[in-house]
Amino acid sequence: MTVIETKIWDPAEHLDSEEKIALYLDAAFEDGDAAVIAAALGDVSRAKGMSQVARDAGVSRENLYRALSAEGHPEFATVMKVIKALGYDLAIRQRPAEV
Repeated sequence: MTVIETKIWDPAEHLDSEEKIALYLDAAFEDGDAAVIAAALGDVSRAKGMSQVARDAGVSRENLYRALSAEGHPEFATVMKVIKALGYDLAIRQRPAEV
């Protein structure tokens, strides 16, 4: 019998360019689900280095991990700090009128 070893797929391992990161975050925000957005921010933070992102955001690494975990519910202020620490701005654009 052949044994196949598998591992959990980690998106952070594939976020190795600013273009990929921007597309990943854009897709998460387009989805609109707060849990998806928090998870995506967590993935990008891990890809860029959680400790550095936490320092740049002015929060502890442990609190950032907790806030961006599947069970976390980050405050909007934390989300904004993380977005800024990652080098992004949050912008609002009007949706096209639905036909």
